[in-house]
Amino acid sequence: MISLSCLCGQIRIELAKRPDHIHECNCTLCSKSGARWSYFHPSEASVQGVAAGYCREDKDDPAAEIRFCANCGSTTHFNLTASAAAKFGNTLMGVNMLLADERDLAGLELRFPDGKAWTGDGEFTYVRPPRIIGQA
Repeated sequence: MISLSCLCGQIRIELAKRPDHIHECNCTLCSKSGARWSYFHPSEASVQGVAAGYCREDKDDPAAEIRFCANCGSTTHFNLTASAAAKFGNTLMGVNMLLADERDLAGLELRFPDGKAWTGDGEFTYVRPPRIIGQA
């Protein structure tokens, strides 16, 4: 299990398992919210505390609502919007792994998807090769 929290500790997240990998995306949403995402089924993550939310205003039908601590401002996780959950099922949430202790992430692959160039169809391309956390 991995435990994460926002800076002030008002929001805590417990993960039932280690993630498969972590994404450091270069899109506007990810870079401006300050997040490195790992993806989980909602049943694999427990969130305690009340988080505020934000949906992109530059998309007609945004798929994710970013959640953050209203007290300290830390981006904590994202949930699918009601529209996305209706299309795909409520099967995915993202957790900001920058909130984890890096020792808990040692050995995981950090990937760098090119979200700026992604059209929303198909797989991501990557801006550089991945690296393994905890290795030089």
